[in-house]
Amino acid sequence: MLKLSARNQFPGIITGIRKGVTTTHVTIEVAPGVIVTAAITNESAEELGLAVGGEAVAVIKASDVMVGTKG
Repeated sequence: MLKLSARNQFPGIITGIRKGVTTTHVTIEVAPGVIVTAAITNESAEELGLAVGGEAVAVIKASDVMVGTKG
């Protein structure tokens, strides 16, 4: 794990990298069948040296959590 103040850290394997004009979408499988997608800057993606099949940690830091239901 990374040494951060954020406690929600999920190690996993990078399953996809999709580079856009300014943003790269990175998908990380954190458990069998459980995928987390992050949108990061292209510059950050390049600096991190991300590659499909590589290890990464999804760090989730949020001040709010929204809940919804059908209906």
